[in-house]
Amino acid sequence: MPTTWNDILDFGDRDVSFTPAEPAGDGDSPKKRGAFSRLRESLAKSRRALSEEITSSLFDRIDEETWERLEEALILADAGATTTAQVVERLEHEVDSGAVPPDGVAIKARLVEILAEIASTNRSKIDLSNDPAVLLMTGVNGTGKTTSIGKIAWHLKNEFGLSVLLGAADTYRAAAAEQLTTWAERAGADIIRSNEGADPGSVAFDAVSAAKARGVDVLIIDTAGRLHTQGNLMDELGKVRRVIEKQMPGAPHETLISIDATTGQNGLRQAKAFAEATDVDGVVLTKLDGTAKGGITLAIATELGIPVKLIGVGEKLEDLRPFDPTDFASALLDED
Repeated sequence: MPTTWNDILDFGDRDVSFTPAEPAGDGDSPKKRGAFSRLRESLAKSRRALSEEITSSLFDRIDEETWERLEEALILADAGATTTAQVVERLEHEVDSGAVPPDGVAIKARLVEILAEIASTNRSKIDLSNDPAVLLMTGVNGTGKTTSIGKIAWHLKNEFGLSVLLGAADTYRAAAAEQLTTWAERAGADIIRSNEGADPGSVAFDAVSAAKARGVDVLIIDTAGRLHTQGNLMDELGKVRRVIEKQMPGAPHETLISIDATTGQNGLRQAKAFAEATDVDGVVLTKLDGTAKGGITLAIATELGIPVKLIGVGEKLEDLRPFDPTDFASALLDED
């Protein structure tokens, strides 16, 4: 399963080499600290919320209360009613049938496997196989959308040597273009922007035109952060997508939605609304380090069928990373 940027990106027939780079200005982080240990630390709040109930000792005596406590723990972690019911029913059946030994360690290990399997629903890579590849980023303001774009651009430029162009189609928020410009400079990417209040479709049009004319490898287009209840803005998102597709058939080749993990079930509703307004290929789940609601990852996979492709577990460049279902499930239930 994908665990590195090289694993999560699909370059098709492109001749691209991967050279991990040390993020400038981030050298104070311990270099020897593994990705799993950092992930485990970032999930500390979610793990503490679960570990009070889901320990190996929970399964010392298997009865109705055992499954009720497991169900309650998953609900509190915002795994969602549907996901929780599926997990508990499946695990209970496997224990009752003898497929899983009635042993606390074995049951918990099987629980990790089931959660990882659910988190792997519709697992796919980020499609950058086209030339140029067009990536569209959507989501609500405050979810880390623009920051995620900048970090993706940095990795593409500095670890794969790709030329990257950013399109600032969020023309409603005053600081949006400035923020994206700052990230473009940090990542070594170019940017296409317009005046505040300009038509987002026209910015997207100019960005695609520039990407083709300049022969850039990847174009990432930022869109206006909008609430899923704002129907007119959601309609406009569809318009931006149509503008891109008309100019470059088949584009955008990848559409990601940025979801703030701390919003829990509200984030799930946001993802559902965006998926209804435009095709969504994957989720960038941010702020996992600041929430006890890490189970939202499972709810998104089960109830929407949209895979989480990237996760944000901190402020540094290396803290936006490819999502690994097995590592996630293990870190979520790893006892202190």
